[in-house]
Amino acid sequence: MSEPQVDVTIAVHSATRPIARAVASIVDHTRAEVRVNVVAHNIDPDIIRTNLGAYAEHPQVRLLPFADGIPSPAGPMNHGLSKSTAPFVCVLGSDDEFAPGALDSWLALQRETGATTVIAKIRIGERGHDPYPPVRAGRRQRDLDAVRDRLAYRSAPLGLVDRSRFGDLRFTEGLPSGEDLAYSSALWFTGSAIAYDLFGPPYIVNEGAEDRVTSAARSVDADFAFLDAIESTEWFPSLRARARTALAVKILRVHFFDAALARLKSPEGLAAHRDALERVIQRLSGWSPQAVSLLSRADRDVIDEVLADAPDPERVLHLLDTRWNYRSPAALLTRNPFLALHPQAPFRTLYAGLRAMNAG
Repeated sequence: MSEPQVDVTIAVHSATRPIARAVASIVDHTRAEVRVNVVAHNIDPDIIRTNLGAYAEHPQVRLLPFADGIPSPAGPMNHGLSKSTAPFVCVLGSDDEFAPGALDSWLALQRETGATTVIAKIRIGERGHDPYPPVRAGRRQRDLDAVRDRLAYRSAPLGLVDRSRFGDLRFTEGLPSGEDLAYSSALWFTGSAIAYDLFGPPYIVNEGAEDRVTSAARSVDADFAFLDAIESTEWFPSLRARARTALAVKILRVHFFDAALARLKSPEGLAAHRDALERVIQRLSGWSPQAVSLLSRADRDVIDEVLADAPDPERVLHLLDTRWNYRSPAALLTRNPFLALHPQAPFRTLYAGLRAMNAG
């Protein structure tokens, strides 16, 4: 094949993953020159070769063995990125696929806009389109802004990335989860002319995989170790206050409450993790003193109960149900009414997400 326009990395660690389907979605449905780097992670490459079937010998596919003994996708993804030479790179989960023409659509939008990153629309199984990032109305595809378009809500860097701008960027190794957050944050907060292919063919997330590599139980500190990775980047110290607020609010709204729910269901109970969860709140408040005040009334109620001297698990569950009821005033409004229409507050964020989910 001639030099590819795009290098796609797929890390696969299990014999049960439908790797041939993922590869077929690229090579059978893309007009542009593309190379697929299938990284056999901590598994005999011959097993993956067999599962690839006829695609194992396809001229656009190469099988890259990689063993590090670590149950994290960061190492194999970085290995694929290090072997990439095309002008653009992207990643694909081994259980997922690209809709026909997706890569061609992203390339066309990049050529039109000069974007350092083209964000892919995501379809989650039969549930419909992912509402994240909840971008503004009227500026939904071109020249997106990390803060005003709330790009941090897209944690996974799915789409097309300009290798000339981000060729040295890597996933954070050594983390049990959140290895993609410093990577994606760099794309949003240091990129330019960012585009969103909101109406093109989507990246398809196929649900049902039961052997995710990052699903093991872990401590709260381990869950939020990605904060160290973000803080240690060269761009974070110069991040403006409004950008720190946007990033902190997203981490609180998405990651903190997931962490609280997970500890609620842990054998040792929520109270055992109270102090660690409080440290997360304090740390993110150090990033942005305004961040907590931009959460919904329901979110604040959950935090108050989680940080109580003796948190009541049943009450926390009840309050979490309230925050997930997006029709309720408690889930849509802030405690301070003057902040209710702030761009990072829940009302405008959720409304923008609804528009994005219904696009296309």
